Amino acid sequence: MEYLYIKSLHLIFVITWFAGLFYIPRLFVYQIEAHARPKMERDILLPQLKLMTKRLWFIITWPSAALAIGFAVWLLILQPSWLDQAWMHVKLVFVVLLIIYHLKTHFIHLQLARDEVRWTSSGMRIYNEGATLILFSVVFLVILKNAMNWIYGVVGLVVFAVILMLLFKVYQHFREK
Repeated sequence: MEYLYIKSLHLIFVITWFAGLFYIPRLFVYQIEAHARPKMERDILLPQLKLMTKRLWFIITWPSAALAIGFAVWLLILQPSWLDQAWMHVKLVFVVLLIIYHLKTHFIHLQLARDEVRWTSSGMRIYNEGATLILFSVVFLVILKNAMNWIYGVVGLVVFAVILMLLFKVYQHFREK
C-alpha cells in the first residue's frame, strides 16, 4: 500500500513540475516582449511579470521538482529491480535531460530578473517545447515499457518535434500578420 501512495505523490509532483515548466517560458516570452514596449508600459509590466515568474518558479516549480525526484528515489528504493530494466535506464536519461532543462530555465530566469534579455520571444517559444518533448517521451516509455519498439519511438519523437516546429512556424506567420 505504501508503494501506491508514494507513486501517487510522485505523479502529482511530476504534473505540477511540468505545469511550472510549461508556463514559465510563456512568462519569459511576455517579459522579453515587455522590454520592447514604451517605457510607461514596460515600467508597469516588468515588475508584475517578474513577481509572477518568481512565485511560479520558487513556490511551485522548484518544490515540485524536488518532491518529484524525492518520491522517485523512494520508489526506486521500494522497487530496486526496476534498475535492471532497459526502459528505466532510458527513462532516467530523459529525467537527466529534464533536470538539465530545468536548470537552464533557472539561469534564464536569473538573467531576466536582472533585465538581461538574451532570447527572442520566438526563440523562447521554441525553447518552451523542450519540456513537451521530454514529457511525451517519458509517458510513452513508462506506459509501453518493453513493448515499445525503440526505433519507432525515436522516429515518432523526431516526427513529433518536426510537427511542433511546423505548427510554430504557422503560428508565427499568422501572429506577424
